[in-house]
Amino acid sequence: MTGAWRPGDPPGRRRWVTRTGAVRLESGGELPGFTLAYETWGTLNADRSNAVLIEHALTGDSHVAGPAGDGHPSAGWWDALVGPGRPVDTEEYFVVAPNVLGGCQGSTGPSSLDSDGRALGSRFPALTIRDQVSAETALADDLGIARWAAVLGGSMGGMRALEWAVSHPARVEALLVLAAPAAASADQIAWASPQLHAITGDPHWHGGDYYDTGEAPHAGLGVARRIAHVTYRSEPELAQRFGRSPQGDGRFAVESYLDHHAEKLVRRFDAGSYVTLARSMNSHDVGRGRGGVAAALSRVTARTVVAGVDSDRLYPLAQSVELAAGIRGAGEAAVIHSPYGHDSFLIETAQIAALVKPLLG
Repeated sequence: MTGAWRPGDPPGRRRWVTRTGAVRLESGGELPGFTLAYETWGTLNADRSNAVLIEHALTGDSHVAGPAGDGHPSAGWWDALVGPGRPVDTEEYFVVAPNVLGGCQGSTGPSSLDSDGRALGSRFPALTIRDQVSAETALADDLGIARWAAVLGGSMGGMRALEWAVSHPARVEALLVLAAPAAASADQIAWASPQLHAITGDPHWHGGDYYDTGEAPHAGLGVARRIAHVTYRSEPELAQRFGRSPQGDGRFAVESYLDHHAEKLVRRFDAGSYVTLARSMNSHDVGRGRGGVAAALSRVTARTVVAGVDSDRLYPLAQSVELAAGIRGAGEAAVIHSPYGHDSFLIETAQIAALVKPLLG
């Protein structure tokens, strides 16, 4: 395996940082150490002040920029924003993108092997967003980064970005939170519930210990993705793109669209990680144990931009407005105007660039 980053490493090359020994988690459980995969672009300057942390969403990974290949099934998910001469200019900034703890793209998760040679599976403990950020501090420490020039993220990545600024205010200079709330709402938890039931109710789930059976809960994961994808897009967009157009096989065109996205995810993502990360998103609440959301947000000292999407039905714009109002100096929430719903944080890169450029100064 490739080890830690070194000056002169090629951009977008996957690397790993490992911590040994028991790691205590917010739930009271523990991990017997962990590994985080990450990728970098650009060069860390002499005083290590130009590092930007970018956090991915639920089924994303560390490949934020660059072409497909070398273990990456597709081009970087924010490729239009990160690179030489782009809004996050890698000729000026050192960009770090980790794969989240609990994921399945090189970081420790349910599919990782335990000391007995078996996948952790059902033995993998519950994680919170706070646990994931705590693990990422090990990466920052390993790279010698005491303070991020900026932490950027959308959706689950926005939750982690916000948690960084609340948990470690002295380590975050600037913050961008896109399409993410201060705490998961009942509605968001409710949308996650049938997704979780679809996976854990699949006969191939085996209580989470399916890794050695030769089977996997692919059908359940596909159903979960179909449910999720409906929440990621807007009703007007689906109506305009598909309407009631039938397929030749008796299905509607919109059903075929959902099937396509389900099949894509099943080929590249682990069901155990999906369950772990969906539950961690349900746990998101920056106010837990801190006297409530308002008290937690008062800890943020970073120069902050909060943005929401006007057509987002999963993380509605009102949540971004409330979040911005709670962070001193954040001003009003920026509005991304788009027909594409929640996925606009991945699609509307020109509007996001207009937020990133002044934030980075």
